[in-house]
Amino acid sequence: MNFTPMKEFMDHLTSWRMPGNSIVVYKDNQKIFDYSSGWADMENNVPMDGSKLMHIYSCSKVMTVVAALQLYEKGKFLLTDPLYNYIPEYKDTFVIRNGEPVKTKNILRMQHLFTMTAGFDYNHRVKAFDKARQLTNGNMDTLTVAKCLAEEPLHFEPGEGWSYSLCHDVLAAAVEAISGMKFRDYVKKNIFEPLGMAESCYHVTPELTAKMAQQYEYYDGDPMDLVEKQKKASEKTGKHIIVGKDNNDFVFGPEYDSGGAGIITSVNEYGLFAAALANGGVGLNGERILIPQTVELLRTNQLNEKQMASFNWRQLSGYGYGLGVRTMIDRAKAGFLGKYSEFGWGGAAGATILVDPDEHLAMFYAHHMLNPHEEYYQPRLRNVLYYCLGL
Repeated sequence: MNFTPMKEFMDHLTSWRMPGNSIVVYKDNQKIFDYSSGWADMENNVPMDGSKLMHIYSCSKVMTVVAALQLYEKGKFLLTDPLYNYIPEYKDTFVIRNGEPVKTKNILRMQHLFTMTAGFDYNHRVKAFDKARQLTNGNMDTLTVAKCLAEEPLHFEPGEGWSYSLCHDVLAAAVEAISGMKFRDYVKKNIFEPLGMAESCYHVTPELTAKMAQQYEYYDGDPMDLVEKQKKASEKTGKHIIVGKDNNDFVFGPEYDSGGAGIITSVNEYGLFAAALANGGVGLNGERILIPQTVELLRTNQLNEKQMASFNWRQLSGYGYGLGVRTMIDRAKAGFLGKYSEFGWGGAAGATILVDPDEHLAMFYAHHMLNPHEEYYQPRLRNVLYYCLGL
């Protein structure tokens, strides 16, 4: 085991395009590697480290499905249950057919939310969001938004396609409806606090801002257009645009706990969550968040051949999709150096969780840059990890 190649790869990323990055790796319930490279704040020469807080965007989805599966374990719902059992506004759903909304033939079920097969999209510039904004005076609480979204027609019959979408935001609303708690409060009580994730949360506060890494976007176009895109661009590279620590376009209001993209955390803290999944649902401190059988269900491919046709992102070649996570199903197609048990997901600013229960292995990595070059860094990062373990 030798992690020098991982250090070299991370340094390569920060010398190439990523302002700064950080990683933690656990195996057999022990931290075996952590490293940071580059800058948390390029303009002020603040080095990156594992304690810096960041928006992890879609890596939040993994925690959302775990939160929901905790309720599943307790018999609060079945995956085959209609969503309208918990959010009655979904009793009648509609789909666009020949340009017109018609009632769906299939029932929208809980499993469709987990597997991104419900027929939603990621468009939040629709009438449902305007209505929710009016009803909540701009606060946009999670459950109200989901109820209003039920009025929008779906883009395909539930279960008949795969589309990356607001499914896990609606799943967070279902957790609220089933548990009777605000989603952020449920996650804090049942995941953050048990695992010791003291600073992880769903909304930026003034107290947290000083602990956050600056958020950037890499602009790969004409440098002359930087002024039009945003006046304040990094002087160090000329292509890194400061997005701002408070900015997360997927948090639609001050009361919106985004199940799909809302978590603010650090590499050190989210690594504890990854380690728990790698250890059959038990954290380093002995606190259990899931049983091993549920982790196994989580990482089992749920997509049929028709649905798999839409699950075609380049960095996910060789993977299927479980209950909210990529899951390895074809090592040859993926060019994967490990075994079949690896699963995880990534986020819009370069966060990536990798869990391998068979190896009791967990990794969490982040670089806090929108336009994160997932096709480049994700499969390489994965393979360098397994190479280091084999040295």
